[in-house]
Amino acid sequence: AVASIGHFPDKRAGKKGVEPEGMIKGTFGDTNYLFVLSERGSVVGVYDDSAADEPELVQLLPSGLSPESGVAIPARNLLVTANETDLGPDGGVRAHVMLYAYEDAEPNYPQILSDVSRDPLIGFGALSGLAADPSDASKLYAVNDSFYSAQPSIFIIDAKQKPAMITDVIRVTRDGAPAEKLDLEGVATDGNGGFWLASEGNPDKEVPHAVYHVDGTGAITETINLPEALLASQTRFGMEGITTVGEGDDLTLWMAVQREWADDEKGFVKLLAYKPATKEWGAVAYPLETPEKGWVGLSEITANGDNVYIIERDNQIGEAAKLKKLYKVALSEMQPAPIGSQLPVVEKQEAADLLPLMKTASNGFVVDKIEGFTIAADGTAYAVTDNDGVDDSSGETLFFTVSLN
Repeated sequence: AVASIGHFPDKRAGKKGVEPEGMIKGTFGDTNYLFVLSERGSVVGVYDDSAADEPELVQLLPSGLSPESGVAIPARNLLVTANETDLGPDGGVRAHVMLYAYEDAEPNYPQILSDVSRDPLIGFGALSGLAADPSDASKLYAVNDSFYSAQPSIFIIDAKQKPAMITDVIRVTRDGAPAEKLDLEGVATDGNGGFWLASEGNPDKEVPHAVYHVDGTGAITETINLPEALLASQTRFGMEGITTVGEGDDLTLWMAVQREWADDEKGFVKLLAYKPATKEWGAVAYPLETPEKGWVGLSEITANGDNVYIIERDNQIGEAAKLKKLYKVALSEMQPAPIGSQLPVVEKQEAADLLPLMKTASNGFVVDKIEGFTIAADGTAYAVTDNDGVDDSSGETLFFTVSLN
């Protein structure tokens, strides 16, 4: 059940797994409940204990980091949990309590889950890029990042269900085996049943910055390495999103680089362009906002209509989070210059402020990584967060619609 909502702590699989840490009893209305606290999954399992034979799992509640204890207060229709992990020294959230209200209403979590009727269950987490099917308005695709580097995957999502449902998965392979040395941060459909994937490199770990083309089975059919003129200035903060503009010989792949590389002016990052037909690289410069704290970078790029949409965010969490926004740039401004030349600076306009949506999505603290955005075939815009594989994270994967300016 915990794996079905993306809260299974994969790093703990060989140890104590989700690590049940405590249990609370409480009677709400005419129902006896048991609340089981998962310290490592950062989740609370709600069980109906009214039946004589065995408790029935009826709901999973997102918790703060590492719920350690709690108390039920039926007289006020409240459940309270205490969460022990304190990330204050690292600039994160402090140890805290969570309040849950017992109501006659639809639960607001999970917002995305794996189809529990499927055998085997599709585990997921660290969703780092999002793309829409060009013809089916209900179908989206997401990729996981290097937290699950042992098996990079493309997840198929039915976005019209509530919660959204992961219905299938395509495993990314190289020569028939799980593809290694990938950090998938972006996905785009190729119009022929396959996908373009952006992989963020890390020179310290010998993981290359690269674009990959895969067929409908997930097999890598082409590897596009970045040119030496770019790699001479590389850092580990690479491509965070990929999208397509045009088709046939006019097809251009656009990739957003997260942060400045050594050859970038401070406060500007590259939007990279690559034409598969001619194998030409180019770029434009994108102006970043000035962070109040930490750093600001890009997390996604999606082309739709006459614009490309770009997620720009800070790396802050909780009350320190100040910038989680979606900007748009007119396609008419996306005129790439050769790598190494003076890059034209594009003009951006705010398309949506994602911070209020993230605050209200589950009423928990604001998570760091809003990483995926796409616009479905019917015009509905969706966003998703990366839960870092529940590693020093509350594990929440927020999935919500966005109204565009």
